[in-house]
Amino acid sequence: MVTTELCYSRVIAGALVFSKSAPDLLWAVARCLERLGALPETLVWDREAAIHAGGGRPTDEFAAFCGRFGLGWIILGAGDAQAKGALERSHRFMRTNFLPGRVFAGHLDFQAQLDAWCDRVNGRVHRTTRAVPAERLVLERKHMRALPAVLPDLDRRVVVRVAQQPYVRVDRNDYSIDPRLAGRRVEVRVSQRHIIAIALDTGEMGARHRRVFAGGLTITDPAHQRELERLRGLRRHQPQVEIRPLARYDQLIPA
Repeated sequence: MVTTELCYSRVIAGALVFSKSAPDLLWAVARCLERLGALPETLVWDREAAIHAGGGRPTDEFAAFCGRFGLGWIILGAGDAQAKGALERSHRFMRTNFLPGRVFAGHLDFQAQLDAWCDRVNGRVHRTTRAVPAERLVLERKHMRALPAVLPDLDRRVVVRVAQQPYVRVDRNDYSIDPRLAGRRVEVRVSQRHIIAIALDTGEMGARHRRVFAGGLTITDPAHQRELERLRGLRRHQPQVEIRPLARYDQLIPA
């Protein structure tokens, strides 16, 4: 889970993700910024592998993300967790106040409950500032930039050639693709909700699956399975090529 907190108002927001890859982490940051309703000047991060490329330098993905929003960044030194102590205290509060005793129907329900919990917490008096974060946010937003009208597209994209066994691997799961696209190139688009495959040559839809965050699974669209069985049936019923006895060639070609 990725959480954010504004320094002045102490408003918090969180987003649930299931990996530490750059596309998922940056999507979560964008969602938190959308919940905050404005853009800060600077993002402060510790040395997360998807953010920190080494030597205090950002990864290309993180630098591109900040460039799209016009954000600065500070990557903390190794072991300098105290530099973001306010957020660490909020993490402890979340673990002890939000998570215990709750039941979640799924990841969407988790996110909905987390958003509602953050709204309640932001509307209460903060123990340190002795003020209501949501009220201080009104003043803080006057010194922040507005969000862009359209948020950047942060979906992961990859181009692959569909194998004869028509599946594509995303993270640790295999998702079926229309077997009629075997041998052709498709663009696979990975969002937080769906896995979509589009044929590059014709633009036709090759697959649309709900993204599954559990690992080691094979997800097959029933329509893809039926089409695969149909194509296999056609191959089985193709006419057989006659195999001539070698003796016929001996009769035609004298020794």
